[in-house]
Amino acid sequence: MRTQLFRGLLVLVVALTVSAPAFAQSILKGQVIDAQGKPIEGATVVMEAQQAASRRIETKTNAKGEFLQIGLPSGAYKVTATKDKLTMTQQTNVRQGENRPVNFQLTAASGLSEEEKKAAAATSQAASEAIAAMQAGRDDEAIAKFNTILATIPACTDCLYNLGIAYSHKMDWPKAEESFKKVLALRPDSADAYNGLANVYNAQKRFDEAIAASKKAAELAGPATGAGGGNAEALYNQGVILWNSQKYADAKLQFEAAIKADPNMALAHYQLGMANLNLGQIPDAVTAFEGYLRVDPNGAKAAEVKGYVTQLKK
Repeated sequence: MRTQLFRGLLVLVVALTVSAPAFAQSILKGQVIDAQGKPIEGATVVMEAQQAASRRIETKTNAKGEFLQIGLPSGAYKVTATKDKLTMTQQTNVRQGENRPVNFQLTAASGLSEEEKKAAAATSQAASEAIAAMQAGRDDEAIAKFNTILATIPACTDCLYNLGIAYSHKMDWPKAEESFKKVLALRPDSADAYNGLANVYNAQKRFDEAIAASKKAAELAGPATGAGGGNAEALYNQGVILWNSQKYADAKLQFEAAIKADPNMALAHYQLGMANLNLGQIPDAVTAFEGYLRVDPNGAKAAEVKGYVTQLKK
């Protein structure tokens, strides 16, 4: 990808005198971007001369992902760009008067050999097939494929999480719990894994553990961000767990919080109405049910909710 780095800048003139070194001084420039094509700031770029008198120079990319090194002796160089765990190496020839950029795109496949890239592509294909099988209801097939990937990549947290979902579909709660816990051993900040555990515990009526897991999921999901907020589902799930354990007042608080995070979550309005109804708070129940009808007037529970509203207003 061609990148113009010096648009609008003054032309640099290097005056060579009789005291110049044996090698002509040249320029090496380029840009480092990520998998989405966005510039990477602060990437380390190492230039290593390949001639007998080897030389190693290190620089960093700026906010535009660009780097520039002036004063390099002409010759062959190995140039390596690195950011976090991503790295990529290219070979280039530096010559006086030639400013061809050396550009890098750091992706998960950066720095892999051709053989490693083929293995990564095969793994990605297997994961796609496993997810497709699970979505089609072929959970045994999905489980077999995920386990095959895990035999090669034990730290594949996405595989472990989806394995937990597949086992949950089969109501194999011990294996589902084991899978979600393995995710958390590798990624303690996984809100999804805690949500998975909460559902596993809730299905087994282990309500105290379900409440604790769901609460942790809500904490990790972060503060509400308005409609579609990241924690709305976690809050709703926690409310359902509290509802199932007949803690209606506590459930009500969670459903209210879920609605605050996502005002368009129809089921949160419905469950809030049911919680209010069980607490004997009739006006609040009517308000919540009307909220459901406003958000989803033709929803699956619309007829039921209309009946409640009619009866409660008498």
